[in-house]
Amino acid sequence: MKYNSLIKKLKLSEADFQSIKETVAACEAKTTGEIAVAVTPESCHYSFWELLASNGLAGIAAVILIPFADTFRTIYQRLYWHNEPGWIIPCIYLISIFATVVIGFYLCNIPAIDRLVIPRAVKKMCVDNRAMRYFAESGVYDTAEHSGILIFVSYMERQVRIIADSGISKKISQDLWNIIADELAENLKKGNAALGFTQAIEKCGDLLAENFPNHEENPNELSDGLVILGGAEWY
Repeated sequence: MKYNSLIKKLKLSEADFQSIKETVAACEAKTTGEIAVAVTPESCHYSFWELLASNGLAGIAAVILIPFADTFRTIYQRLYWHNEPGWIIPCIYLISIFATVVIGFYLCNIPAIDRLVIPRAVKKMCVDNRAMRYFAESGVYDTAEHSGILIFVSYMERQVRIIADSGISKKISQDLWNIIADELAENLKKGNAALGFTQAIEKCGDLLAENFPNHEENPNELSDGLVILGGAEWY
């Protein structure tokens, strides 16, 4: 999924991006905590599972075609006076199976179907890995007070993660972040991406302000805007 396609599906305008950025800045003004927000089209490429599903579909097609061997032979016997080629039936089967694999692989790349063919445990693991990878790449783990959090959305998998650094984890239960993540996921499901992000950021900001109040030295250590990621891993 390309950048423009993702933005279109999320229904985010330039004004929405600016609103999200301003919300992050406003929340961070009340706390020494830092909030990073990121969205990725998908956390992995999942080609193995898509190809596996398309091969399974081809196997089913081959089984369905077996009873029709005599029908194919009869049709071709009408085209030849005698001694019809012996390779006709195998060729028909090979072409049919190959076409099924190609069509199946294409269909399995449609997000709605992709979500069905990829095991739930695999999707969860890939989203966890991608979120943790960006948590490290973005520097959320390396703030002065270890008070950074990452709001991470993986669109194709329909999953949201909120990852808190070690300083936050000592004071705030992960269950509270999970509740906010679930609410954001529900808003995304309803097509309210802009509202969902701003509400999630505000709730995260309130928790951070309560436990990490602002003081005189409070540099802005992370980017305030919504980041659209690419470069999913192969799996």
